[in-house]
Amino acid sequence: MKIFAHRGASAHYPENTLPSFIAASKLAVEGVELDVQRTADGVLVIHHDERLHRTSNGSGFLRDYTFDQLRQLDFGSWKDDQFAATEIPTLREVLAVFKDTHHMINIELKTDVFEYKGIEDTVLQIVSEMGMSERIIYSSFDHCMVETMLKKAPKNEIGVLFEKILVNLHDYGEKIGSNQLHISLVAAKRGIMAASMAKGSIFRVYTVNKIADYDAMEELGVEAIFTDHPEKMLAHRHRKK
Repeated sequence: MKIFAHRGASAHYPENTLPSFIAASKLAVEGVELDVQRTADGVLVIHHDERLHRTSNGSGFLRDYTFDQLRQLDFGSWKDDQFAATEIPTLREVLAVFKDTHHMINIELKTDVFEYKGIEDTVLQIVSEMGMSERIIYSSFDHCMVETMLKKAPKNEIGVLFEKILVNLHDYGEKIGSNQLHISLVAAKRGIMAASMAKGSIFRVYTVNKIADYDAMEELGVEAIFTDHPEKMLAHRHRKK
């Protein structure tokens, strides 16, 4: 079972920041996951929430700030004082961290609340310029965006993200055009995957932070997990061999 570092090594570093991604880049996990949004002046940055207050000393919506304004904010102190003055990173900066590593990169397009019209084209352009197109998995809770990415990046794996507990997941994914289903740990524990797996669906599960849940997902045949504790899960996998 593959391990993806969720927002980097986010248990010990401020999520979606360069320190978190640099730490993840040194681990022998298979991949890393990140979230992309767009500033008021069109710069693609890495941040999960639409609002800023949880992970910075800012307030309001990220999309209302210019890149220079965001760079003045502190995205590290909320985690620990040692990370004071940590800046919000751009997509290009984070991709550069993994340019010469083996990791797959799951880019989640955060268009389920704000449309960020055309963001996918900028993402694809940056990824192409970095020479990393073959190493990217795209995903989104916005299933219209999933359909768009299936058309614009047909050679890439495109993950359909689900928050709710649904039935007939395979059939839903098939209608959209993807068998890559990204579901919550809560949903995965409900036993909803087996029928879809039998039809060819591939499941990646978020967010798996307990060893017992790792073992349960592995036993169920999950293809990959997203975890805030990539180092812990990696060590556990090594012990099991």
